Amino acid sequence: MEQRLMGHIISISDKIQNSCPDYRAGIIKAHVHNTKYSNLLWKEITQETEQIKKLYTLSEINKRLTIQATRQAYKTFGKDPNRYRPSAEALCRRIVKETELYQISTLVDLINLVSIKSGFSIGGFDADKIDGDLTLGIGYKEENFNAIGRGLLNIDGLPVYRDKKGPIGTPTSDEIRTQLSIDTQNILIIINAYSCANLLPETIQYTIRLLTDYADATNITYKIIP
Repeated sequence: MEQRLMGHIISISDKIQNSCPDYRAGIIKAHVHNTKYSNLLWKEITQETEQIKKLYTLSEINKRLTIQATRQAYKTFGKDPNRYRPSAEALCRRIVKETELYQISTLVDLINLVSIKSGFSIGGFDADKIDGDLTLGIGYKEENFNAIGRGLLNIDGLPVYRDKKGPIGTPTSDEIRTQLSIDTQNILIIINAYSCANLLPETIQYTIRLLTDYADATNITYKIIP
């Protein structure tokens, strides 16, 4: 199944559709202005991290329905979610363990906030670095993937979005080639929902609010696929 969105055709492979029939993705594209740091954004992040600490113990994080569904997708494709944790789970674990969150840039930080709040693993890409259309499929052995902050990542068995040049994003990490930078002007965000798709509309609107408040977002378009 394929959908055209903002100049890109975004396709979901048969293997994903057949194995994860509940999969939906919230897609957002916007023109943005990135900054190194936003004090007001970090006040929101701090408030949300305090909520996470109150709501969950370390052993309960992977039982959040949105996180649990991503972990189940990993198991379906033969990937160990305890070794290759979905990004939302990894972020929430850091919070509960009282480990400081990374401060990267406003765009990256606000995407992490959405992921913490929703439990969805989210890809954030510089849209101008994406080559052609995108397809969600499954990673295979020896596929080159230079993960942000992790180095080479074995994506065999991970759900992965690819453009014409190769893989750019998994629920565990995104690829350096299309990563957000301080110079990013056009952002593409993919909110991955392996269940709980009913939460996508409010998560999309929350993301758009953050983009507008902290990254001066304009030309915003969005869609839920498939």
